[in-house]
Amino acid sequence: MAGVLAAIGLDERQESAYRALVAAGGADVTELARRLSLTEPDTERALRVLEGQGLVTSPASRSGHWIAAPPGAALGALLAHRRHELERAELAAVTLAREYRAEAVEPAVHDLVEVVSGADAVAARLRRLRRGAAEEVRALIAGEGLTIGRADGEAEERAARGVRLRVVIGREFLASPAAVTGLGAALGREDRARVTARVATELVIADRAAAMVPLTGRGTEPAALVVHGGGLLEPLLGLFEAVWREGSPLRFGGDGTVSEDGRPCPDATDLQVLSLLLAGLTDASVAKQLDLGLRTVQRRVKRMMELSGVSTRLQLGWYAYERGWVAREAPARARP
Repeated sequence: MAGVLAAIGLDERQESAYRALVAAGGADVTELARRLSLTEPDTERALRVLEGQGLVTSPASRSGHWIAAPPGAALGALLAHRRHELERAELAAVTLAREYRAEAVEPAVHDLVEVVSGADAVAARLRRLRRGAAEEVRALIAGEGLTIGRADGEAEERAARGVRLRVVIGREFLASPAAVTGLGAALGREDRARVTARVATELVIADRAAAMVPLTGRGTEPAALVVHGGGLLEPLLGLFEAVWREGSPLRFGGDGTVSEDGRPCPDATDLQVLSLLLAGLTDASVAKQLDLGLRTVQRRVKRMMELSGVSTRLQLGWYAYERGWVAREAPARARP
């Protein structure tokens, strides 16, 4: 397994040899081979590679004895060389991209779309899409299917590249504490989230270059359609921006709380209480239905009225409908 210095071209044996010489100050081949549990020929080969990199030297006055070059200067020079190589590779990639665009001004229709099937393939393609963005990732999240990427460190990696995220979620998404926690962890400092009553379809867009939408629903093998640029992408961009304009800003507090327009949102139990009350159940019936105390139900109703800035339950009902907290179709009365 490669060590941490693999980025500058050292394999595990070479890195171990260099570290051992740094720690010991110097050693001959036999002693170093014993420390590394290697044969002397393997140790000699590792030292010759390190010598070529300028990391070790064998003084003429002490034949067979090796010492490490100062890490600050020696490793710094190698890192600078690698950075230069990466910059050259980046310039070459830009040049090739320009040449490609010049030769493919009118791409074939079959090059504009691709179908990805299977959970692993969809997840891998989605990661490539997100990480390929140079400026912005836009996403509509309905609560399942495609995601914006919750892998550890992805938000930091995206921020380091100067790529921001804008995401709109359906309000039903807020009913799942685990989902909300995952979304909060996926958002960086410069990212923005909004919430709307309902998200009709999930969607992830990287810059103005490519987009991904699911093709199948529950109970079937995951599949997705990837759209590459052109006129096919424009309606998807328009869809996202329209949903974004209709959404309300969503903020995640350091203590795990969520706020919409600066106000805390009702949680899943709050919404259950409200739905049953709007269906005509009394406070006592709601308490029995949800296995809550009567005072707990009344406290939750009072809290929702305070969040909404209203003074009556009738006003709360209208506010809840307007904000999309509950559906117009009231749930059936389960138990009187």
